[in-house]
Amino acid sequence: MSRLLKRALLTVAVVALAAAATVGTARIWTAIGGAPLSIHGWIAMAVGIGGTVALAWVLMALAFRSDRDGWDARADRLPEADDAAANPPGLP
Repeated sequence: MSRLLKRALLTVAVVALAAAATVGTARIWTAIGGAPLSIHGWIAMAVGIGGTVALAWVLMALAFRSDRDGWDARADRLPEADDAAANPPGLP
């Protein structure tokens, strides 16, 4: 399976998950006695859930990329810190 097809299937799955979450949340809302949602409520909920899913997706992708590329390890290993540890100030 090509990489583009895998990415497309993943995108479709995420959009389907967001749609299912939107419908599920609306059904729970009306089941607990909330007023029926207008079209504006549906749009707001869809944008909110979709935005949350997208933000979580991007942040997790950045976390995995940071770990895979070793950015976290490099952040702890600054050359200036090695020089300062080897030659503390005030010693000859």
